[in-house]
Amino acid sequence: MSNISIIGSGSWGTALAIHLSKNMHNIKMWSYSKEEADMINNEKKCKFLPEVNLPENIYCTLDFKEAIDNTEILLIVTPSKFVRETVRNFKQYITNQKIIICSKGFEEETLYTLNEVVEEELPNSKIAGLSGPSHAEEVAVGIPTALVIASKHIDLIEETQNIFANENLRIYASTDIKGAELGGALKNIMALCSGIVTGLNLGDNTIAAMLTRGLSEMAKLSMAMGGKTETIYGLTGLGDLIVTCLSNHSRNRRAGILLGQGKTIDEAKKEIGMVIESIDNIKTAYLLSEKYNVEMPIVNTVYEILFNNLEPIKAVQILMNRELKFED
Repeated sequence: MSNISIIGSGSWGTALAIHLSKNMHNIKMWSYSKEEADMINNEKKCKFLPEVNLPENIYCTLDFKEAIDNTEILLIVTPSKFVRETVRNFKQYITNQKIIICSKGFEEETLYTLNEVVEEELPNSKIAGLSGPSHAEEVAVGIPTALVIASKHIDLIEETQNIFANENLRIYASTDIKGAELGGALKNIMALCSGIVTGLNLGDNTIAAMLTRGLSEMAKLSMAMGGKTETIYGLTGLGDLIVTCLSNHSRNRRAGILLGQGKTIDEAKKEIGMVIESIDNIKTAYLLSEKYNVEMPIVNTVYEILFNNLEPIKAVQILMNRELKFED
């Protein structure tokens, strides 16, 4: 039995809390929202997972110190754009807790992965990243799922596997935290693109082409940044790409559908009602492709859709009319 702090009370943080509580761990959550904390504590409900009842051994607080005191493991499950600010707000309470990053994305200002952000803020902590194909709605109700824990610290990998694993959740190990993080961040962008294709009613052929070429772009950038190709073709890349691009659970895909149907970004955000990581991270992926001189035409065209008002159907035409080449 471990004492675990979960920083973030959204759908994924709550799903992980439910799973870990079923493994008989003691769970304290932190939320920025009194409404969410009160709902968790008093009603045993999460507004993002309305069909699920939370176990009794989950407690949520608005106070970082209370959430972190007397815990051994800390999970970061906040939107990527808030990770650094959140860590800065709680790091004064960190003693020897091991850190597991469960968020996916980049920091736009620095072009850092989230592991790099947390390492910079908590240089003396052991850090790992949890990633893979996992809808919160399914993990929360115990649907069989396989994830990857990635870290340069083998002891932390083994400890995390033991804490999380049960008959409903299988945890694989990796030392390629860079590749695992890049897969988790980039697949959100491809999910938005998959949604755009769906919203344009272009069919299965187009989606298959987009996913395959999108995976190639993910692999190229990962290799250029020091990740391993096999990581991108594993659970944290291909696996996460499949689950995010083909499911209605995916808010990134749903946002893309709305854009394909002619809605604006603001309209899509309002209708989804939750953070859309792909929209927050497309500019960063675009800048990383330039920095590392990696050709990423899908990322480039969706960047033009979001920031330069390119019509989605014209983006498809641009991609289809590119110079002919060998597949790579």
